[in-house]
Amino acid sequence: MRAVRRTLIHGAALGVALILAACGQEAPKPADKPAEKAAEAPKPPPKPEPLKVAFAYVGPVGDGGWTFAHDTGRKEAEKEFGDRIKTSFVENVPESADAERVIRDMASQGNKLIFGTTFGYMEPMLKVAAEFKDVKFEHATGYKSADNMRAYDVRAYEGAYVAGMIAGKMTKSNTLGFVASIPIPEVIRNINAFTLGAQSTNPKVKTKVVWVNKWFDPGKEAEAATALINGGADVLLQNTDSSAVLQTAEKMGKFAFGWDSDMTAYGPKAHLGSSIINWAPYYKKAIKEALEGSWKVETNWWGMKEGAIDVISLGEMVPAEVKKMAEDKKAEIKDGKFHIWSGPMVDNTGKEVLAKDAKGDDKFIAGIMFYVKGVEGKVPSGK
Repeated sequence: MRAVRRTLIHGAALGVALILAACGQEAPKPADKPAEKAAEAPKPPPKPEPLKVAFAYVGPVGDGGWTFAHDTGRKEAEKEFGDRIKTSFVENVPESADAERVIRDMASQGNKLIFGTTFGYMEPMLKVAAEFKDVKFEHATGYKSADNMRAYDVRAYEGAYVAGMIAGKMTKSNTLGFVASIPIPEVIRNINAFTLGAQSTNPKVKTKVVWVNKWFDPGKEAEAATALINGGADVLLQNTDSSAVLQTAEKMGKFAFGWDSDMTAYGPKAHLGSSIINWAPYYKKAIKEALEGSWKVETNWWGMKEGAIDVISLGEMVPAEVKKMAEDKKAEIKDGKFHIWSGPMVDNTGKEVLAKDAKGDDKFIAGIMFYVKGVEGKVPSGK
């Protein structure tokens, strides 16, 4: 009976299969075992937000000089760090209460590293730094600091000295002219270095100075340059931010230097060379430290040795031997073989400021408020 039953069951199953096949359908298959859910790959960690970095500029980015040089450094830092940072700037920020407002606004907008690029921002930055302890502040050319604020500067006087050496060789009247901005040590030491460099190649030179009491005012700078040329100066240097001095020299058939940036294009017939500042190395250093958490309050005063100062684009009218002399002196300054502030040195009243064989240290250099022998006039009181 069991055998008959198995036969009947087998026959019934076969019959069902034949019927389904005739209808174009396949017989049902046993259900597949559900597949196990594939393990999900771990999600990558979220990308860190870029470091927000802001710059306050005293002049326009198109000034061709000081602010242009700072903005060039900002752009170089952007190339270096890519999307790890996000930079911004505000130009034409006066050295007044407006500076405090702008810097505070930068901090309020989430910028964690803020650069103030002129001397007059020192006190405003100190106030804002006290309010935003989680923000790092950098002040150009100043001397005060806080727990979250440090100063940085360049040894522009090194470029002024080399320019003076060239000027001493190129002058025919033995009278040099200097268009000066604000009577602070930063500017006065550049006047002195220019004169010392000129005296090293031409002991007969003297330097006349006209103060404009502003960093950027092309009109006043041009007026000052004109007055100096009318007073007998035939080679000019400046410590102001525009190209007006060089342009004026070109119009009046005299020589001049570019300052802070390469100004060749503004007056190629007058342009003896440009004493430039390269801020990029410092800005890259400061931003790298902020990104890595190694930023600290310290003194940063860079010159030719660090690649921050140079004299470039010497004009075709400069003799080959003078160009070589300038290059040799730059190499000596870079290597530390030559020290500009060496005694004996006297001021323009005859008073000794450095004894024989003495060398002025950074404290001495930072506090220079006298004219060296050969500079005419008196240092303004600034009051």
